[in-house]
Amino acid sequence: MSRRASNNRIRGPQSALTDFLASNNISAAQISADYDRRRREAYQQAERDAAANGTIAEEDEGEQDDREETALQKKKRKRAEEKALANIKESKGQKKQKKGKKRDPDGEDSDIEFGMYTKSKPLPGQQDNCEICEKRFTVSPYSGTGPEGGLLCDRCSKEQKAQRKKEEKVKKQAVPRAKRRQAQSNILDGIISQGPPSLQDLCIKTIADNVHDIEEFGDLPQRLLKPLSQKFSKRRVITSRTLDLFLHQEQETLVITDCGKLEVDDYIKIFSFVPTMHTLDLQNAGQFKDEVLDYIMERNVPIRHLKLYAANLISNDKWVEFFTKCGQRLESLQLSWLDYSMDDDAFMHLVQGCPNLKRLKMKKCWQLGDPALGAIQDLKKLEHLSLQFKDSTSASNLVDMIAAIGGNLRTLSLEDFHNADHSVLEAIHKHCSQLQKLRFTENDFCTDTGYSALFTDWSNPPLSFVDFSSNRSIDYDNPDGTEDAVGLGTKGFEALMNHSGPGLKTLLIPSCRHIDREGLANAFDGRKQYSLLRKLDVSFVKKMDTPIIAGVFRSCPDIKHIIAFGCFSVSDVMVPKDVCLIGVPNAQDAIEQEGTYDFNMIRASLEAMQTAGNVRWFSHELSVHKPDAEDILSKRDSVKS
Repeated sequence: MSRRASNNRIRGPQSALTDFLASNNISAAQISADYDRRRREAYQQAERDAAANGTIAEEDEGEQDDREETALQKKKRKRAEEKALANIKESKGQKKQKKGKKRDPDGEDSDIEFGMYTKSKPLPGQQDNCEICEKRFTVSPYSGTGPEGGLLCDRCSKEQKAQRKKEEKVKKQAVPRAKRRQAQSNILDGIISQGPPSLQDLCIKTIADNVHDIEEFGDLPQRLLKPLSQKFSKRRVITSRTLDLFLHQEQETLVITDCGKLEVDDYIKIFSFVPTMHTLDLQNAGQFKDEVLDYIMERNVPIRHLKLYAANLISNDKWVEFFTKCGQRLESLQLSWLDYSMDDDAFMHLVQGCPNLKRLKMKKCWQLGDPALGAIQDLKKLEHLSLQFKDSTSASNLVDMIAAIGGNLRTLSLEDFHNADHSVLEAIHKHCSQLQKLRFTENDFCTDTGYSALFTDWSNPPLSFVDFSSNRSIDYDNPDGTEDAVGLGTKGFEALMNHSGPGLKTLLIPSCRHIDREGLANAFDGRKQYSLLRKLDVSFVKKMDTPIIAGVFRSCPDIKHIIAFGCFSVSDVMVPKDVCLIGVPNAQDAIEQEGTYDFNMIRASLEAMQTAGNVRWFSHELSVHKPDAEDILSKRDSVKS
């Protein structure tokens, strides 16, 4: 019965170590017993050795003729030593000495004994040897301390202080992780700030931090309401309650960059609070439905500028009704990401009902095609046109549209028109004479010759904004392209810079990989000046390297942003002050590098040295490498001396 009880006993799970010991016939109890036995044997052996040593010592003492001291004298001497050690331990000098001295693991008594035998430092007026140069010198109150605690002469002390100052200046101060992340986020958003934030930025941040405690904004101007809306939207705190903060009766403009938490009643509330709304910009407006347009038409809200992003739940019939009743007053219409509504038939009613449109933007409208391009020809007052369709369109319809309205256009943006060929570029060259902004992207049909012909002898004034992103060959079997490069190449880039370089403010040419190094170096050689250029995107332009980036700094004195993702030949760039270099593939640095070097001071020093004929090599070193500004100025001083 006892055997049955033992067999039926419930056992818990065993660890892997227990199973291993059992499988190898190793007993934990035996290991513990052996360990205790070894400890007992070691203890007994130590006692036997101590007894033997005591006997030998007594014999040696008995053999001595004269004893050095009696037992009473020995006892008194030990008491005196213990008292002296206690006094030293409590003294201030001993405490100061123990602060800079590494503790001995033997205990406090060993520290005290070490302090007793340590040589004290010479006092001012005494002689000592320098720890570094071993020169004999007179100690003063200003003598420095060497790395091992010894004193230094005046010369070595000055050199040590100078070296420490230089190391402290080069060493960057540690930035908290949260602040560093916020600074990098701001730079990627296009916000560059040197020094402390402005009072306006601090107020906006304080308001955003305490949004739930604010009852109203008061009479804030629109220029402050927009950054507030952007800050709130970034934190996703635009709700039905916080929306009321942006509404007051005399308001004419409303910009909300994130309406993801608003419902239909919230949109209707906007027009009931602000019946005189003229400009409405709502992004991520997923719940902007037919009921909202019905309320606008019933109350006859005088909207002239309407911008909606992702208002995808409005039906085609409601769009037609809105264009018929309210289209006469519309001057600007910008719609994006409409995949459910806004087909070609609704767009025809848009053209018929909105003859006064000056700005039209239709991006990511998936149901528009060639009929819409033909209808745009009737909008004779258009000045700004931005199109991006999903379905393929013919080049001939684009040519006819540009020929009909191109003479009055200030902005022309054509994205993802893959079938556009040289005839489209020729139509732009022939019919567009007032363009300020040109965007032509994601095309693998037009060649470098077509882009060169576009800018050669073009009657249009210099462009201020150019975007030729991703115009390149996508034939993976022939990555270098044909003899006449597909997309923007060297000839087209040179013609672009010759025509519009002096007036350019923004130049975006990412993935235009057929521009060679010679063309880039000629455009940014430091002698040609592009005084208005503030933003440059050369991502994945594989010939871009460090000297060319340095040439950009010299040719573009007002540059603020340079985006260079995928430019693997760019490294160790000396970034000027107030300039942000983003995307340089350096694993040891952040994605964005914000400049801190004051080139005006350095350039003035170099010009003075170059006038003297002593520093021809300086311009190249300054452009390519990344020396410290103080080293440059120190070289200047050495040349002068």
